[in-house]
Amino acid sequence: MPLSRLSSPFLSGTSRVTLQMLQLLLALVPGVIALVYFFGPSVLITISFAVVVALLAEALMLKLRKKPLKMFLTDGSAVVTAVLLAIALPPLAPWWLTFIGIIFAIVFAKHIYGGLGYNPFNPAMIAYVLLLISFPIEMTTWLPVASLSEQAYDFGFAFNVIFNGQLSSGLAIDSISGATPLDAMKTQIGLLQSPTQIMQQPLFSQFAGKGWMWINISLLMGGLYLIYRRVISWHIPVAMLTGLLGISSIVWLFAPESTGTPLFHLLSGGTMLGAFFIATDPITASTTVKGRIIFGAGVGILTYIIRVWGGYPDGVAFAVLLMNMLVPLIDYYTQPRIYGAVK
Repeated sequence: MPLSRLSSPFLSGTSRVTLQMLQLLLALVPGVIALVYFFGPSVLITISFAVVVALLAEALMLKLRKKPLKMFLTDGSAVVTAVLLAIALPPLAPWWLTFIGIIFAIVFAKHIYGGLGYNPFNPAMIAYVLLLISFPIEMTTWLPVASLSEQAYDFGFAFNVIFNGQLSSGLAIDSISGATPLDAMKTQIGLLQSPTQIMQQPLFSQFAGKGWMWINISLLMGGLYLIYRRVISWHIPVAMLTGLLGISSIVWLFAPESTGTPLFHLLSGGTMLGAFFIATDPITASTTVKGRIIFGAGVGILTYIIRVWGGYPDGVAFAVLLMNMLVPLIDYYTQPRIYGAVK
């Protein structure tokens, strides 16, 4: 082996952060393909627009903070934040909604705190919550999957709606959109319909919302790849899914008419996105082994509580942010004993 390979400096080439971000983007590919299959090319348009805005915002903030542009622009963190937020937004979200979310994520949730490594909250999720609270109608206006729509989800249709705000025929987007399966389940249970009856509707498949089951399975495949490549550890995803499965099983066992099945909750909404790509953020999640398990379980339990008894159909983003607040406390009480120390 050449001497240059044995002597310092040992860190060279692409940074570890960049490699991790590239792996994250690669793991998101199956989920993005599934989203495009069920909701059309609008997903790709939103992702592309979000990435451009994120890189411009990142460059502006780096310039204002007098930081080297090349080093931080190429680390991939801004791109990952943009993609995560973009795929969490409704497929035909207007361009200004994406713009506001990305600006808030990069400028306020990331750089105001000091940049990558200093933000206490996940930038994509805090931006998502801001948009959900500020623009509830736009954030809850979802297309049905392509197989249930009479409208062709082609590129021209998507581009016209996203940037012009209406269909080519002049109709409002509300005329072809509706609630997500989680929202529909929650609303109709409130109207005293049974989950069994609700699951017979065209919006649903055998186990979850039509299309959403395969989207979550695709994201699960990407998450397992991240664990295999050791980009993330298994503790948070397993703890979150176990927490969600546990509480949903208990409630479903004692009150089956008040909620969807445990499998419905595992394969609906942002469950797998949250478990493998959001909650596992190494900056905002717990850093100890016991802490990760507590953190993940808390996210899963809070997600279910918000879905069933809260005011929003999906609670992943809120659950992650609430547990982000508890990370310092969790880490403080779960520090491993120093080797050789005696109580």
